[in-house]
Amino acid sequence: MSGQTLNIIAVGTLDTKLEEYLYLRSQILEVNPSINVILIDAGRSETYHEAITISQPEVFRHSGDSRSLQSLPRGEVIKTMIKGAKGVIRGFLDQGGLHGVVALGGSGGTSIAAAAMRWLPLTLPKLIVSTVASGDTSSYIAESDITMMYSVVDIAGMNDVLRDVVGNAAAAIAGMAQRYASRHVTDPAGTRSDAKKRCVAITMFGVTTPAVTVARRRLEAMGFEVYVFHATGAGGRAMERLLHEGRLHGVVDLTTTELADELVGGVFSAGEDRLTTAAKNGVPQIVSVGALDIVNFGPKDTVPEKFQCRNLFEHNPSVTLVRTSPEECKELGRRLANRLRSNCTSPNRTEVWLPLKGISAVAIEGQAYYDRTADDALFSAIRQGLDGSSIAVKEIDTDINDPAFAESVAHRLAELIE
Repeated sequence: MSGQTLNIIAVGTLDTKLEEYLYLRSQILEVNPSINVILIDAGRSETYHEAITISQPEVFRHSGDSRSLQSLPRGEVIKTMIKGAKGVIRGFLDQGGLHGVVALGGSGGTSIAAAAMRWLPLTLPKLIVSTVASGDTSSYIAESDITMMYSVVDIAGMNDVLRDVVGNAAAAIAGMAQRYASRHVTDPAGTRSDAKKRCVAITMFGVTTPAVTVARRRLEAMGFEVYVFHATGAGGRAMERLLHEGRLHGVVDLTTTELADELVGGVFSAGEDRLTTAAKNGVPQIVSVGALDIVNFGPKDTVPEKFQCRNLFEHNPSVTLVRTSPEECKELGRRLANRLRSNCTSPNRTEVWLPLKGISAVAIEGQAYYDRTADDALFSAIRQGLDGSSIAVKEIDTDINDPAFAESVAHRLAELIE
């Protein structure tokens, strides 16, 4: 990597944060003077300084908006500059050689920076120093890998605390960029050294962990690199994103519990695109029904009143579970089947495996969520929904965490990939 120039974008509202961004730039260069810091002005008004690489008018032009920016309300300004910043950053990304993006901001600046970063490739370094980083940052990060650093004090004039925080951020983004560049060294043909790895995904929840552990180890023994996704909403969306980027060769979608949260209103919904991308792209997948007995809420006192009469289970002090009813299970089976059937471009590469003796660790006989009627409703809806399609439905007379079930799933996915 000797002699390679590192390119780091710093994007922000320079009409209000120029001093802070110039300090950030100086600290990055202090860590490594050879870094090319690309300073992008996404503010409301134009700011002049020789260090600015991309001016505010140029960012605005990339938004494609013909209106007067000064006449727009604050919310519209932010949306417009997000669009412009994304366009500018996309240009640098397309040229190759982008190694990191960093930003400073309050809520507005963070919104612009986060939206400009979220669509970037996963593992490309992304760092935001923000006044809102100590709260709920899910709306900023979504399923991306943005790193958020709390600014402690407001980003409004330099002081000893902010200098130290920004200095830490500068060292962090410089180090991440260097590490990223070293991972993406190309061979003479321009191919990444890890491009031939076969990568597969598995979805997991606490109540399906035993099965996932067995399947993961078996797939690793067969030479696959395995990505395990925690089915917490963001986990499912992250897996769908990697599938969309073409970075996965197969999926063991063992834990589809996010569909239950989407249907019933739990906190771990992954949205309507869940369970669609592998099907659309013809990626080999085995889909199961792990933890569809569960809807997730927060602490027990946060569970909506309409569910208080249901079968509640405190998974831990922060997570309370609600057992899905037979009616809900019937609808979940219908949705699962419909999403696969409607989106499959290669039905012979998709199979649905049903563990007839229990769909989670707490749904087997003798456990809190054992409900034969609900499970039968789920299985029947899936059978009916896929009847006449080319998607195979395999019924296995074990529970989902039986090692034999997990071993069989792993071997079958390998066969589908081969």
